[in-house]
Order: sequence, then C-alpha cells, then structure tokens
Amino acid sequence: MNRNELRKADINLMVVFETLMQERNVTKAAEKLFLVQPTISAALNRLRALFNDPLFVRVGHRMEPTARAEMISRHLSPALDALSVALSLTHEFDPATSNMTFRIGLSDDVEFALLPPVLRTLRNEAPNIVIVVQHANYWRIPELLANGEITVGITQTRDLPANARCKRLRRVSPKVLRADLDGAPLTLDEYCARPHVQVSHTASTHGLADDWLQAVGRTRRVVLSVPQFSALPALLADTDLLVSLPDYIAEAMASSGQLRYEALPFETPELDLDMVWLSMLDSDPAESWLRQRLQALMGEGD
Repeated sequence: MNRNELRKADINLMVVFETLMQERNVTKAAEKLFLVQPTISAALNRLRALFNDPLFVRVGHRMEPTARAEMISRHLSPALDALSVALSLTHEFDPATSNMTFRIGLSDDVEFALLPPVLRTLRNEAPNIVIVVQHANYWRIPELLANGEITVGITQTRDLPANARCKRLRRVSPKVLRADLDGAPLTLDEYCARPHVQVSHTASTHGLADDWLQAVGRTRRVVLSVPQFSALPALLADTDLLVSLPDYIAEAMASSGQLRYEALPFETPELDLDMVWLSMLDSDPAESWLRQRLQALMGEGD
C-alpha cells in the first residue's frame, strides 16, 4: 500500500463524506457537523475531485451514493474509527476538569427511573461534562451506534452487530403498577379482569405480558396504548388501570406514594438490562470511565 496517497487526504473531508453517507442530505449533514451548507457543498466538490467520481446523485430529496462511494465507505469507516481510537490514546481523561460531550442512548424507562441519581453523581464528579441523551430501544441501538449518534446505550437488547460489546447491568423482574393503594395483592383472575395500559413504541396493544399469559392459557384486556412510560402516573391516577413494567421504574413511580407495585400473579421470566457499546471504544479513556460509572450507578445493588 502506498502511504504517500495519504498526503492527498484531508481528514475533515473524510468526516464530511462519512456524514453524507449517513444523512444522504447536504443540509442535514451540515447540521450534524455544526457547519453551514455551502461549506458541505464545497467539501463535496473537493471529494468528487479527489475520488474522480460524482459520489452522490440526487434522487428526489435524497442524495444516493454511487457504487464507488459505497466501496469507499466500506473501507473508510473502519479507518476513521481506528484513527479516532488512536487519537484518544494520546491524552488522559480527568473527569474533574474535562468538558467532553458524552452521547448516551437510553430507553425512556431507564431515563425516568435510573438517570436522575446517576446525573446527580456525575455532576459532582465531572461538573463540566455535557451529556446528550438519545431515545433508544433495542431496534435503534445498532443504527445509533453505527452512525456515531451515541457511544453507549442502555436498554434491553437483541440482535446486536458483531462489533458490539454487551454487559448486563441488572436482572429485571416485571411488576404490576396500580393506583388503588388498599387491598390484597391481585389474583390472576383480578389481573386478567382489570383494564390494562400497554407501553409500546410501535403503537401496539400487545406486550410481553400477553405472551406470558398465553403460556398459562389466559388473556388480559388492554384499553390504552401509550408510547412512553413518563405519562403513567397521571394516567393511572384515580382509575382501576393496571400496567406491567420493569421493577426499577415501578419502584421509582411508586416512591411518590400515589401508586403501589407488586409482583405479577403468575410466573414470569427475568429480563436483562444491558449496556452496549462498540468494541473500538474499549480502550478510550473517557468512554471507559463513563461505562464504569454507569455500571456502578445503574447496576445491580445500587
């Protein structure tokens, strides 16, 4: 390989190219890189001259990559990842003085229940860092990691890419949350007879509780589906609605004294809450510190 070719390259141009591959739009690429649109257009012209190829052709409102752009991207993205890691090793990370920005993907139940105490601790240990939280679920995690929109994600996971690392933070026991504070724990018949709320990011009225009930030959009645957990305290107030949800958010919502939670009245499997990141960030000092703190503050026993 002729490394003299590298003298022709401009790392900033390569970052613009990678962002255009992700966004397929000059305006969106400019916004993501905090640049103005003419700067991105000028960079694209230089890239076209460098690679002797149009690289992107307009199709409607999108810019679709050419075959050569696809080939370049397959080689370039891993190279930029490796370069980023190499540069990160040239400096130490001191949380007390750092002003870095960390981008974290959290499911909204984790954001509601587990982020507040973590944030209080991190504000004391690293008062100048910036934390940007992206909404993430198991199907978005691979895309967000690959695009660099987050460097670490915390949610239930499945079907992770081959270059992803995964560490279990805690085992999760499902609970049922209710607004009526008096009375004995629900029986299975009562659980099935009462109306339910389903939290679904896909606007579905079907959830894991339905699968578990089906295994014992029972069903429940879902009368409301909402896209996020944060509205549940207001929705459940003064009603006979039930909602099945992870133990950590049930505990957080019941702490106000307006709701109570209990175990589901039938056998349920335990679930895992995982922390995921890309293997290329294993040795990054800042990211390693962040993962260690998230594990300590969100993991089992905290």
